[in-house]
Amino acid sequence: MVWVIGSGGMLGTEVCRQLDNSGIQYVKSGLDVDITDIGALRAFASRWSVDWIINCAAYTAVDKAESEAELCKKVNEDGVANIALVAQECGAALIHISTDYVFDGTGNIPYTEDMGLAPIGVYGKTKAAGEAAVIKNTKKFYILRTAWLYGWAGKNFVYTMIRAMNSRESLKVVNDQRGTPTFAGDLASLILKIMDKKIEYGIYHCTDLGETTWWEFACEIQKQGILAGWINEKGKNCTVNPCSTEEYPTPAKRPAYSVLSKEKIQNALGLTLPQWQESLKVFLNSELFKKEMIL
Repeated sequence: MVWVIGSGGMLGTEVCRQLDNSGIQYVKSGLDVDITDIGALRAFASRWSVDWIINCAAYTAVDKAESEAELCKKVNEDGVANIALVAQECGAALIHISTDYVFDGTGNIPYTEDMGLAPIGVYGKTKAAGEAAVIKNTKKFYILRTAWLYGWAGKNFVYTMIRAMNSRESLKVVNDQRGTPTFAGDLASLILKIMDKKIEYGIYHCTDLGETTWWEFACEIQKQGILAGWINEKGKNCTVNPCSTEEYPTPAKRPAYSVLSKEKIQNALGLTLPQWQESLKVFLNSELFKKEMIL
C-alpha cells in the first residue's frame, strides 16, 4: 500500500493519476491530515498497512517564504521530520521531494548529489533542513531533488506564460538564471520506477535533461504553444524580452545556476530521461492540458 501525502498538489495529483493507471493501491491525504501534527499522521497511518510513503507536501511560495519563515519551516522542516518518524515507525520506505534551491547557484557545472549544500533563501534553507530531518529520522528513504516543476494540475510557469502572451504586447523574462524545466509527469513516472526497482536508498537528482534560462524556456513555450494551438493571434505577436535578475527584483534571491546532474538516477534505473523540450511538447499536446488555466 502506498500513502501519497500532499495528494491535492501539482505533483501529488499526477502521482495519484499514474498510480491509478498502474493499478497500484494507494491512500491519499491533503489538508485533511496536518503534517505538522505527528498525532494526526500516526492516526492516519494506523488505519492502513503502508509500505511506501510519497511526500509531495511542501511550502513552495519562494518569495512569500521570506516573510513567512516560521510557517515555511513548520511545513518544510518540522512536518517532514514528523513524516520521516512515522515512516520509520511503520516500516515504510519514504520518497521525499526536495529542490535545486538547496544549492547557492554559484557553480557552473551540474550539481551532483554529494556536493555541499548552501541554500540562499528561507525556502531553500527549510528544504535543506527537511532533507536533514529525513536522514536523521528514518533509514529507508529516497530524497529526490527536482527543479522548475510544471504539470497539468495547478498554477505553473507554462500556464502563466501562455496567459501573459495571449493578453500582452510584450513581457520580460529573466535570462541569467540557468536550470532545467521538469515535467511533473516525468517525475511521477520516476517515482513509480523507483518503487518498482527498489534501487539503493539515498539522494537522487530527478529533472528532465538539458539546461536553459527562464527566457529561453518562455520562448520555447511560445513556439510550441503556437503549434499546439494555445497561443492566440495576440500571443503570436507578443515580444518576449530577456532581462537580468537585477531588472526583475524579487523578495527571495534565487540560484543563478542550479542545473542538477542526472547520472546517478539514470544509472540506477538503467534509463535515459527525456529532454525538457520533448516533455514540454507532451504537456502542451495532452488532453489533460487545462485550457481554463490560460484564460
